[in-house]
Amino acid sequence: MSKSWQAYANQITDVSAKIDRIQAGGDLTQDDVRNNATPHNLQTLSDATQILPDTLNAQFSGVPWRDVSGFRNILNHNDLGDIDALTVQAVSVRHLAQLIVRVQAKLAADGFSFN
Repeated sequence: MSKSWQAYANQITDVSAKIDRIQAGGDLTQDDVRNNATPHNLQTLSDATQILPDTLNAQFSGVPWRDVSGFRNILNHNDLGDIDALTVQAVSVRHLAQLIVRVQAKLAADGFSFN
């Protein structure tokens, strides 16, 4: 890994903040631009989680890394656009916050500042 794990963890928090801004601007189930932007950002976030070392992931209790990785694969191979906006919204609203809280706590514990 050429970059430190902290750089990828910081990317996760940055992309999460971007998703929050997208959602704050309107309902992604009613707006094609938001509906297209959110999965793209979730894919970027998931890509970054796949680079985190397994030893670090083990320290994040309760984070379903396999599910995060699997969702990335679903998003990446969604050529026909069959992932509905409600699923994307549910993942963003229900699951993303839990991941970010844990990542930010680990960054803070290691003395890494993030935006």
